[in-house]
Amino acid sequence: MTGTTATWSNWAGNQHSTALLTVRPHSVSDVAEAVRQAAAAGRTVRATGSGHSFTATAVADGHRIDLAALETDVTVDVARRLVTVPAGMTLHTLNELLAGHGLAMPNLGDIDAQTIAGALSTGTHGTGAKLGCLSTFVVGLTLVTGTGEVLRCSAEENRDVFDAARVGLGAVGVLVEVTLRCVDAFVLRAHERPAPLAEVLDDLPGLYDAHDHAEFYWFPYTDRVQVKTNDRVPADDRPLPRWRGWLDDEFLSNTVFAGACRLGRAVPALAPRISAVSARALTERTYTGRSDRVFCTPRRVRFVEMEYGLPREALPTALAELRRIVDRLPFKVLFPVEVRFTAADDIWLSHSYGRDSAYIAVHQYVGMPYEPYFRAFEQVATELGGRPHWGKLHWRTAESLASAYPRFADFQSVRARLDPHNLFQNPYLTQVLGA
Repeated sequence: MTGTTATWSNWAGNQHSTALLTVRPHSVSDVAEAVRQAAAAGRTVRATGSGHSFTATAVADGHRIDLAALETDVTVDVARRLVTVPAGMTLHTLNELLAGHGLAMPNLGDIDAQTIAGALSTGTHGTGAKLGCLSTFVVGLTLVTGTGEVLRCSAEENRDVFDAARVGLGAVGVLVEVTLRCVDAFVLRAHERPAPLAEVLDDLPGLYDAHDHAEFYWFPYTDRVQVKTNDRVPADDRPLPRWRGWLDDEFLSNTVFAGACRLGRAVPALAPRISAVSARALTERTYTGRSDRVFCTPRRVRFVEMEYGLPREALPTALAELRRIVDRLPFKVLFPVEVRFTAADDIWLSHSYGRDSAYIAVHQYVGMPYEPYFRAFEQVATELGGRPHWGKLHWRTAESLASAYPRFADFQSVRARLDPHNLFQNPYLTQVLGA
């Protein structure tokens, strides 16, 4: 285990910290020792992953634990479709590992750069009306508590900790190892098409119930959306030509879009026209591919983001209010709004606890004002019963979140037991969980 002093920033560049000590453990015992070392020094300690949260959840001004070098035994049980991996492994590495054994994750979000621990701890999700967030695929986990104890948890062992730690914000312990339920490798048929927003809203169940995975992007200042559906098919018989993948996913979605965002930032009055052109430029396409390669796409244009999980029936109202907010802002919005769907689950701090959800994600290009935009939508979402994504920007506090999560008090009880000296505390956790 090595230790240094180092500055840290997240992917979006909106969160920074300088820890007094950064340690890079190689084993679970190293992690336990790092926790005890921080406690002995009277300092807080936080684990960091790849920095793909927009909130300050990973900010560490005491000690920081970098899990990138953590090694645990990797086991793949193909017959039972289970994989056990170190929690510091990235989703990209996990996907490659599973593919090599004829397995896959049942669902994924749209990027794969996060560590497994970071993705689970913040409630990362993909889209699929019958599927929960990534944490619903966890069948076992190992964490290091605030007392340096190594604790194994599952539905049969330490069940309350299991229910808390699957989406735990790093507040109940440092995740070091995770066992995931996988499925046989599968192929997806992706269909992307432009459509009028009103047409999509008129039959939302016809969109998300008819497909394994469905989402859409609304382009501000227009009545247009881009709809994407993914469905399982038996064969990869329509792969995307390499040139088309480069053109759409690299050149248009990254290089050209980055240029459009820079232009919109320099000349804000052009933003509505840029959005209209973007909405019309995306044409229909259909292709097949390995599941994780269809789910995940490169994201090279930097942005900040807020996302709220809402009761599904609130989606039309939320979008109508969002359109009015965008039209009234004193500045322009340069990014599309993303809408996804997930199934209810029973994880205490999951955004979809106890209810089927629709998610609305609002973005803004780096360097552009965003706080009035995000705060205005947060007020709408809160009034509609929304819950903020733990890894996306928001201003909710423990007082308001306690009423949004039926098992909030149960989580706090587990947290107090496993971290009695508030070793894992940081300003973000003080905001959302209290002191």
